[in-house]
Parts: sequence; C-alpha cells; structure tokens
Amino acid sequence: MADMNGAESLVHTLLDSGVEVCFTNPGTSEMHFVAALDHIPGMRSVLTLFEGVATGAADGYYRMAGKPASTLLHLGPGLANGISNLHNAKKAGSGVVNIVGEHAASHLELDAPLTADIEGLARPVSHWVHSAKSAADVGADAARSVQAANTAPGQVATLILPSDTAWTDGGQVAAPLAPPIRVKPAEADIAAAAGALDGAESLLLLGGEALTAETLELAGQIAAQTGCALLSEWSNARMERGAGRVPVPRVPYPIDLAVEVLAPFKRIVLVGARAPIGFFAYPGKPAVLSADGAEIIELADWSADLHGTLEGLCVAAGAEGAKPDLATRNPEASVSGPLNPDSIAQVLGQKIPEGAIVVDESITTGRAFHPVTKGAAPHTWLNNCGGSIGYSLSCAIGAAIACPDRKVLTLTGDGSALYMPQALWTMAREQLDITVVIWANHSYQILRGELINVGVQNPGPRAIDMLTLDRPRIDWIAQARAMGVDGVRIDSAEAFSDALEDAFDSTGPRLIEVSM
Repeated sequence: MADMNGAESLVHTLLDSGVEVCFTNPGTSEMHFVAALDHIPGMRSVLTLFEGVATGAADGYYRMAGKPASTLLHLGPGLANGISNLHNAKKAGSGVVNIVGEHAASHLELDAPLTADIEGLARPVSHWVHSAKSAADVGADAARSVQAANTAPGQVATLILPSDTAWTDGGQVAAPLAPPIRVKPAEADIAAAAGALDGAESLLLLGGEALTAETLELAGQIAAQTGCALLSEWSNARMERGAGRVPVPRVPYPIDLAVEVLAPFKRIVLVGARAPIGFFAYPGKPAVLSADGAEIIELADWSADLHGTLEGLCVAAGAEGAKPDLATRNPEASVSGPLNPDSIAQVLGQKIPEGAIVVDESITTGRAFHPVTKGAAPHTWLNNCGGSIGYSLSCAIGAAIACPDRKVLTLTGDGSALYMPQALWTMAREQLDITVVIWANHSYQILRGELINVGVQNPGPRAIDMLTLDRPRIDWIAQARAMGVDGVRIDSAEAFSDALEDAFDSTGPRLIEVSM
C-alpha cells in the first residue's frame, strides 16, 4: 500500500477490524480524518447535529449489530457534548469506538481556546482511553481500540487523535485483534446454582445477553423444571419479546412495588444481572430490594458466556426436555376511548409489527406497557440502562442503520425528547424507517412523583413550575417538520391505532404526538 498519513491508516484499520459506520460531528482538528473517510471506500458516515446524537446512535448500533461503530467528535467540548449517551452506552454494555480530535502537540503548548483535558473527560465514560503519539502508531492504536470495544459485553473505547498524527505521513495499517474469549462458570458453581433453584422461593434473575430468544428458551425450561420464578432487571440493553417467546417480567421501578415483588424469594441466582437495588435513595426506604436474609448467588456476570451458563444450568437442573411457558398472541381487538397508559399499552400490543425494534424511554407512561405487549408480535425491546435522559431518539438512529429491514418504534416522553431533538434531522437526512411517538404531557411527570417519594409534602407553585413544560407548550409537529419529518397529533386510542398503522405502512421517519 502506498504511503499514507495517520488518518488514512486509521480508516483502513477500522474497516479491516469490522467498523463500518462512523457517526460524525467533526471540526477543524479532524479534517484529515474527514478527507480519509471521503476517499477511502467502505465507511458509512452519518452526520449528526449534536455529539450526544452521535454517541447515542453508536449505542443503538452496537445493541442491534453486535459490533461497534465509531464516532467522530471535536476536541474536549465535542466529547463533553456526547458524554451523557456514552454514560448510557457504558451502562448498557455497548461497544463504541470514539475518535476524538486533539490539537497538534505544538499547539497544545499555547493553551488555545479549545484546549481541554480530553483524557480526564473520557475516563469516567470509557473502559479504554489512549492518545496517539505518532502517525506510525495510529493504526495499531485503532486496532487496540476496536479490540477493547469488542471486549464482552461491549466497552467504550476512546482514541484521541492529535491533528499532527493525522496529517503526518508514515501511517501503517494494523491487523485486527481478537477480544478475550467469554468463559462460563465452573461446573461445580453451575451445579450449586441449579440446586438453589428449587421451587417458588427461588428466582432466576436475568440480564445482558441472557435475554436473547435462545437464552430465554433455556431459562424457561429451567423455570418449568424447577418451579423457580423468572425476572429481568428493570433496564435491559436488549430483550427479545412477544408471542412464541418466554415472557420475563422486569423488577419494578417503584421501590415499594419492587420490594413486594422480591419479598417471596429466599434464593436469587444472577445470570448476567446485578443484585437488585433501587434507582435512587429515598428517606426511610431500602436501597437493597431483595428480602432480608435472601441468598444472592452471583453465578455469571454480563461478561461471561451466558448462553453456555444457561445451557449448563439446564443440564444440571434436568430441564433439557422441559417445555417452557410461552407468550401467546394478543387476540385481535379494537381499542377505543381516551388515552391513558392502559389504553396505550393495548394499542401497542395490537400494532407492534413483527420484527420491530422498540426503543423505550417512556419513563412514566410506559410502566404499564410490558404486561400487555408480551403478547404482541415477536419484537426486540431496548431500554435506557444508564438513566441519562435523551437516549431514545439517537439510539433509534443506530438501531435503524444496523437493521435497515426492520421497523423501529421509538417511545419517549416530551421532556426526554427535548434533550436531543436534533436526532429528527438525521432521521430525515438518512431516510430511516423510524416511527417516533412522543407522550406529550407537557411536564417532567416522573419528577412530580419523585417529589413525594423523597418526602416533600405539599410542594408549592415554584416547585411545580420547575417541573412543567407548558409555558410555552412545545409544538412537536412544527418541531418535526422543521427537521424534515412529517408528523400528526392525536388524542384518542382509535386515532393512535390509525396513526401507527399509517406509519408502519409507509417508509421513512414519522412522528406521532400523543396528547396526554
């Protein structure tokens, strides 16, 4: 291969390592990388108007493609703009390769306006951080960044690219590096866990890749044989659901309800999940949600071979021939009347298309969705695992690019959607097949409940005003159209059903504002 600069060696190495998509928001320091992306074929470059959209899209891409995309971010401030969704990606176990531009070494000495501690910004949301030292090193650094991103279950890797290492000749393409192999627990540990799964006082708690269709089938066999209960964590990076699959309820979000649901279990076996804890601390309420004295058996964390772990549990429990309970298809029925969480759930249970990817950020409205939608057509459900608001619209972009033959349905509150509405522009630019549903209650509704949960009694008008989004009200249809996305506003269950049908019968992005 002819002489190349560091940026060119970076693109070639990323492509050879299986990275085929770059979500970009570049600046001056990254122009040689932009030029390399231009003349080296193979990398799909997707422009975003805000770096948080780029990082969130990379999260969604990994969840559905099972391999990392890269981001292109401009110096420290650009990385800072993307940190919230890198936090979510890290908590979801998503592999992401961040390429962050940096000043040339000679320019750093001048403390120019955009100079920042990029490594310091990156470390809290990255598993691997490295700054390239020379053009000759960039290719090898890129191969190591992809290896880190592919380390189970998926990691955030941040490669800092000083502009002089990008423009200087002497770049060398590096060969791909294999990530560590996943391993399953020792047979003795699997046997002990199988012995603990004995009857209704035992629970198999699942997370991570224990929620694929295949691993859920194994978990369902174990439950059928042993009589144990099945639950998943509240937030899951990806769960396969719907008719014909093993239904797994989630540990509830509200503390009191979670404690009630977990109270019967004296033995809890963890496969890809953490021991259940509260999302927040509340005065006078427990942080650990399992019953006092419950035995917690940490069989396999989310980086382990979870399919192999559940296969071993199935054999140890004598469950290989057991028939799991499967969700049955919701009967055909029309839904009418006012919109509320229950009627919305019923419409979704009827209308989710087979093979759809549902990206859920319905923080309050969506708590009623799971019991009803378990009987929808087979689909994939993605949750916000990090709790940083504004993940869903950008995550949907990555999911749609990873799976262009599948419908993507994004469910989000208006408060959450306002964090990154720029995602609508990228959906339109790329003509992605995404239906965005906005629950427009014109408030941060979850925080009204949280005021009570933390013990604030009789909040006054100034407190309520800080949680209200109706002065002025956001016109989501106008917002969407300004970004190039057609939209419709509805206010009844019948209209919601019709709007979903229309959206799924078409291609390209659509927005539905649901007036609550």
